[in-house]
Amino acid sequence: MKNLPMDLLRTFVSVAQLNSFTRAGELLGRSQPAISLQMQRLEELVDEALLIRNGKNLELSEAGENLYNYANQILTLNDLAISQLSKSTITGKIRLGIPSEFATILLPKIVSRFAKAYPNVTLEVNCELSKTLLSKEGKANHDLILALEDNPSKTGSSLVKTDELVWVASADHSAQKEEVVPLIAAAQGCIYRQRAIKLLDRAKQPWQIVYTIPDLTGIQYAIQEGLGVTVLAKSTVPENLKILTPSARFPELGEVGISLICSARNKKNEAVHLLIEFLKTSLF
Repeated sequence: MKNLPMDLLRTFVSVAQLNSFTRAGELLGRSQPAISLQMQRLEELVDEALLIRNGKNLELSEAGENLYNYANQILTLNDLAISQLSKSTITGKIRLGIPSEFATILLPKIVSRFAKAYPNVTLEVNCELSKTLLSKEGKANHDLILALEDNPSKTGSSLVKTDELVWVASADHSAQKEEVVPLIAAAQGCIYRQRAIKLLDRAKQPWQIVYTIPDLTGIQYAIQEGLGVTVLAKSTVPENLKILTPSARFPELGEVGISLICSARNKKNEAVHLLIEFLKTSLF
């Protein structure tokens, strides 16, 4: 029976998420040749090609897609087991900033798991737009920030994942068929809002903001009622809503980056680094 080494799986997941050997190396603290060698070892171990190069992009093969799902589960269990065993020695308080768009889907998983693993660490969570979190004041007020980046290619080593933006509508209503696109969005400064308006204007598609709602739960209810359409990161789309196929009316939206930014004063804070690992496994 073969064993899948944890370090090879972590490298594989990082490469798949970041679409780059170099950026995966920056994240994991290894050189690009070392990452390449690890991927080669993993492919030899499973006797399958896991990645396919398509021009400048890396894509998962069918075998890669299958292993990716297992790898995430294995890494999550491994990290949770390690954290459970070491919880008694970790104390402190962490001020976490997280985008409002991700709070609904991530916070229940993070707070529940992290609190059980580290009962002596207090989490103080603040939900804001990424623009606010990344301001000078925002960075000063948080120990760790999870933020959306409009241009993932320029983010650097803080990038942990890219996510596709998609148009979302109610499965039971047809607001998306109205002549003027009725948009439901967060406030000014929201990356999703900016991207939607920019691409609708480029497509010469009339639009109107019908509701401004700051959190995903409110947006979800408005969409369910058929009041309009919105833009979300694909990984955060609730199951009861429908993703629209890109078209001339609803153009492709591209990707956003998701970054974890640790303040300089917390570079060696063990509790913060453990929370970073929890966030990564929750995102992946």
